[in-house]
Amino acid sequence: MNQDREMMKRIELAADVFLTAMVFVAMYAVKRCLPADFLGGLTTTPNYYLLLLLIIVTWYVILDFVNVDYRYGAKMTFSLLMELFKGVTISIAVLVVLMYIFKITDVSRLLIFLFYVMDIIVLILARWAIDRLVTSKRREGYFHRYILILGSRTAAHELIQMVKNQKGSTIKIVGCIELNREDVGKTVSCDVKVIGTLDDLRDILLNQVIDEVLITMPLNEIKNSEWYLSFINTFGITVRIIPYWYIRKFMTIHAFHSVKVEQFLSEPALIISRIQKNQDALAIKSLMDYVLALFALIITSPLFVIVPCLIKLFSPGPVFYKQIRSGQDGRQFPLFKFRSMVIGAEEQQYTLIELNEADGPAFKIKKDPRIIPYIGRLLRKFGIDEIPQFINVIRGEMSIVGPRPPTPAEVEKYELWQRRRLSMKPGITCIWQIQPGRNDITFNQWMDMDMNYIDHWSLWLDIRIIFKTIPAMLLGSGR
Repeated sequence: MNQDREMMKRIELAADVFLTAMVFVAMYAVKRCLPADFLGGLTTTPNYYLLLLLIIVTWYVILDFVNVDYRYGAKMTFSLLMELFKGVTISIAVLVVLMYIFKITDVSRLLIFLFYVMDIIVLILARWAIDRLVTSKRREGYFHRYILILGSRTAAHELIQMVKNQKGSTIKIVGCIELNREDVGKTVSCDVKVIGTLDDLRDILLNQVIDEVLITMPLNEIKNSEWYLSFINTFGITVRIIPYWYIRKFMTIHAFHSVKVEQFLSEPALIISRIQKNQDALAIKSLMDYVLALFALIITSPLFVIVPCLIKLFSPGPVFYKQIRSGQDGRQFPLFKFRSMVIGAEEQQYTLIELNEADGPAFKIKKDPRIIPYIGRLLRKFGIDEIPQFINVIRGEMSIVGPRPPTPAEVEKYELWQRRRLSMKPGITCIWQIQPGRNDITFNQWMDMDMNYIDHWSLWLDIRIIFKTIPAMLLGSGR
């Protein structure tokens, strides 16, 4: 946990330094482009590249040294604003001293002043924007960790109390599972009830959002406990076992990517997970997602003017198409696309079932009659219709790389082993999308590719998929 917090601090610090560098570049461009008689113009004597390097190093060292105690996503308060003001002011003072030491002269004082003011404003606005996003998502329950407890005795009671006493906790206890049917309905603690027995476990995992299963009863009390542990992991759901446990036999029979002990609040717990949980790498993946999505939206911004005009020209109705998809651990979200089909295409699907060329829950037709004439096929062929999904990445609902998000109707038809593809955040591109004959790949082959991606995920794998996606788009392999 401490390592995770330290990693997040480094990422937030790097984000501050990046924004600060961009502010300096922007102020330099504005000052240089303005007419000299309108507070503009710059001399060419100073080495502004060296000055930018000093700013990057100074801000990183000083903001870390003064231990500016603020976090992205934290509620905006007066003390947070003062921390920001203190950190930037000390940094600018140190920068002036370094300019004197390195004899960087003739630097525009107006440029430094504008940079100082705008840096404070931009860092505040960045936190305000993320605060709004986090607050909005928190209301929707997006940041909640939904936990199902196996057991309802002393350990379960104490853990529920600890969760309820944790101020601002994002942990939500869905309920408890017991061995005996007569215990169903009884209140364990703080309005948390026993919602079923082990016989109900399958239905609960299928129909509710569950991020973790917490086992608080001795495993030797659960008949065929090894089977239940395997069953839960089939969904890609993490299991935490609170002592007492006898797990050695299970660990030697089954191979998992992660078997380790971590703290759950103040209690030690054994984590058994088939999902890669390298938190440092996942944090870098998230940061990379935001940066690349923002860059992609800037680069493709002209298409947000051209494509809507073409869609309107060939088909009346809205420009964007919004469809509910299933994301990580079954969380539902609206996926955005440029509309490439006629209005009412989703309702027409039921009349075209006999033409479906895909196996499994997927639905695909080679020459789909619902596609908008001329422009629709072009949008789909080159993946242009997918571009608005970068907005989903900015909203935190998707990643650049990951299993494609299915519809809830498709998820209902999944076999149990296929549910594990929901254990990772869905992506715009994936291994399936970079295959030469991707439209002819069977549904089970597609699922195998997603499972292989989840089991062998790494940052390097994501980078390789991104670079392979570019030629796949340019060659028009979509349908």
